[in-house]
Amino acid sequence: MPESHLTVAGLSESELLARIFPRLNNGPQDGTALLLGPGDDAAIVAAPDGRTVVSIDTQVQDQDFRLEWNNGYRTTGFDVGWKAAAQNLSDINAMGARSTSMVVSLTLPPDTPVSWVEDLADGLSHAIRDLGASGCSVAGGDLGRGRELAVTVAVLGTLDGRQPVLRSGARPGHTVALAGTVGYAAAGLALLESGQGVGLLTPEQRAIMDLQCRPVPPLAAGPSALDAGASAMMDISDGLIRDGGRLAAASHVVLNLDPAALKQLTEPLAAAADAVDGDPMAWVLGGGEDHGLLATFPPDVQLPPGFAAIGSVEALAPTESTGVKIAGRPADTVGWDHFAD
Repeated sequence: MPESHLTVAGLSESELLARIFPRLNNGPQDGTALLLGPGDDAAIVAAPDGRTVVSIDTQVQDQDFRLEWNNGYRTTGFDVGWKAAAQNLSDINAMGARSTSMVVSLTLPPDTPVSWVEDLADGLSHAIRDLGASGCSVAGGDLGRGRELAVTVAVLGTLDGRQPVLRSGARPGHTVALAGTVGYAAAGLALLESGQGVGLLTPEQRAIMDLQCRPVPPLAAGPSALDAGASAMMDISDGLIRDGGRLAAASHVVLNLDPAALKQLTEPLAAAADAVDGDPMAWVLGGGEDHGLLATFPPDVQLPPGFAAIGSVEALAPTESTGVKIAGRPADTVGWDHFAD
């Protein structure tokens, strides 16, 4: 059988693993916490801090990604591997921590091409390296058979002896700031779902679409925010308003966003809006999966590189509920809900 036609049904588990392992960045690395990698019943990861930061996420075919989109784009294994790594690395980052190791579970239909699985392993490794999580290694995982593709990634991290940045530390008078992007992934999803053929996209539109398939969380920003004295922080995975509301609820405050700052965030999305007749402000406020960082800082703190002020933290009025406002008015954009949408 030609190599290009080989599916996972044509290999044993050990034969498939033998193709995956060499593609994972398990060699010696400076600062790695991996003491024992794939090959035994369990991996061994150093935890010199005495605490371990943990995050886990799952991507499921036709729920979190499609193998072929309306605009003709075919999702690669590299895309899924990259995104699976990026969204978990971002969660560790949002605590002000540093990722140290990753475990991966794959559920594969029998007709899945082996080349697609190899590409997924490449996507995992490249995301770890290219996003700047150089101290992180793939420690192991699991393979299983199922009716649809599913990729589950868990990441372990370390605080290196420091205290985490939680969602609950925002206080009235603090600055609300953003690192990374918002709205790009939602705009990219609109392009993928549109009838605008992928081959007809401009380079600017294609770059926006690619950020849905391969998000770029600002991994350097989490630890730098911790070092600068951030009072609260979280990953934006479900939209600025929904996730901002979660931070506000945890801190028992109101986040009041600056409309001028929000408008600036919409400007790079004009090219996508022109193609699909979309609303850039709706993407910025309600779109998830960019995996930027929303943080708050005391007023005397200089924002670290990569962060821009987008609003302020306010105290609750006597009859007021926590939440997000824009120029003092309640924001009504819902954002992404995994079970309602």
